[in-house]
Parts: sequence; C-alpha cells; structure tokens
Amino acid sequence: MNAILDGIDLSDRVCVVTGASSGLGRESARALAGAGAHVVLAARNGDALRKADARIHEGVDGARTTTVQLDLTSLASVRAAAATIAQLVPAVHVLMNNAGVMFTPFGRTENGFEIQFGTNHLGHFELTRMLLPQLEAADGARIVNLSSEGHRLADIDLDDPNWERRDYDKFRAYGAAKTANVLHAVELDRRMSGSGVRAFAVHPGMVATKLARHMTRDDVAAVAELPEQREVSGEREFSKLEVLTPEQGAATQLWAAVSREIDGTGGVYLADCTIRSDVAPYAIDAERARRLWQLSERLCDQA
Repeated sequence: MNAILDGIDLSDRVCVVTGASSGLGRESARALAGAGAHVVLAARNGDALRKADARIHEGVDGARTTTVQLDLTSLASVRAAAATIAQLVPAVHVLMNNAGVMFTPFGRTENGFEIQFGTNHLGHFELTRMLLPQLEAADGARIVNLSSEGHRLADIDLDDPNWERRDYDKFRAYGAAKTANVLHAVELDRRMSGSGVRAFAVHPGMVATKLARHMTRDDVAAVAELPEQREVSGEREFSKLEVLTPEQGAATQLWAAVSREIDGTGGVYLADCTIRSDVAPYAIDAERARRLWQLSERLCDQA
C-alpha cells in the first residue's frame, strides 16, 4: 500500500477517481480503499473497470468500491456519471480528476472539442461542476487535477481552444490541455474555498503507464528536441529521465488528497509531495483562469 496513507483512516470518506481502470488511477483507488475509503471507480472501458475493481478487492480485505461508467469524450456520459454518483453518495470528500490522454492524433470528441482539451479539461470541468453540491456537502472536500510538467509545452489559446483556425500540433495541444488543468484548479479554489472545497493541480512525474501509448519513436525524439521539454526535464536525452512506477507516481496525488500539511491552502501546483513555485506564469494567472472558466461553461452549456 502507498506509504503516503500509512496510519490514515479514511473510513468516513468517499473518494471518486477517474481513469481508475489502470495506471495512476487504479493505484490511487487501491491505496484509498486500503485506507478505508469508499472509492468510486470511474472509467470508460467497462471490462477494464470491472477487472480493476476485482484486483482491488483481491488486494484489500473489506474494500468498499463502486464502479461507474464514464466517458470523458461525451458530455452526456459525464452528466450521466455525475447523476449516478450523486444518487450513490450524499457527499464526495475527494474528487481525483486523474484520467487523460496524451499526444493523440488530431480528433474531436462527441461534442466537437479537440480531443486532448475535451478529454483532459472539459470532461473533468463538467464532471466537477455537476458534483459541486456533493463536494460542498463534504465540509472540507479536495479536488485533485492531474496536470503535468508538460504544461510548459504551451499555454492555452483561449480564442481557439479547439484548434479550428490553426495547424494541429499534438504536443502543444497536450501542453495546452495540461495548462487548462492547472488554471481550472486555480479558479476552482478561488470560487469554492469559502465553501470548504480546495483544489490542487498535480505533476506525478514521468510514470510508466498506458498514457504514452500514442507516442512513436519519432515522437519521443521530437519531444526531446523541443526547447520547452528541455526546460521541463533539464535533460536533452529523453532516455535519461527517471521513469516511475504507478505506485511511486501516485504519491503526490494521494498526498494532495489527504495531507494535513496543505490544510488551508489551494489553487497551487504540487510535485514530489510539495508545493512548487516554479510554474509557468500563464498556468497560474488568475485572470486567464477566470476566462478559461467562463469559456468552459459556455462550451459545455452549448454542447
């Protein structure tokens, strides 16, 4: 079990984890269940979700879990999942917006959004918005958005978030989506901290998961050559970067979910179980966070 949760009793808590069928999401769900939480596992692939749930029960005696189908590329699915969760539990103490895609070929979601922006940000934006009553009811909830040092690859173009007027660049589209995850946490915390809901953005490190399944050898070389990537890693050779296991990578998002060290704080960027100040300025700009929130509301409401 992840050492971050040693000695912590979550038996009175409900935790919702997206992307819980594999990788960081599954590891986070397993660790939270091991600490006694009722964990709602949400993911797109029903078969993989059932297997992940079974795996958690095999490793955690008395695990309390519920599975909910969630496809972040469909706002109808997001809203249905949120309604199901609201029927299941009166309060949500931790919402871990963990699911995501990376460096995908150009594509659009069911609602016409660019796939990385639509999946990584807008799907989670709408899920969070639909669950705000349950989060407020928890009297001290935390929202954990999985971002990445990849946010340094690009700011989000608030005038063309869905790449309708530009040539598509899957690396910068990913960077923009990860920037959106940070900005979402900044504005969420500003809006909700008065209700006891705090929000955080997390960089888990480079983790060996299926997230990189769309990367080819050429992609790896291309990313390594980007000036922004060398700023992120400090290494020119991509192969020299430390690759973490899912258990190691989940440490910071679990720390964000439960640590008393960050009581009274929010709207910040976390990595290596600490608050980081070396964030790209555009990713924590309060005015850009406000504008992204308004844009996201408009896009979701129109879809």
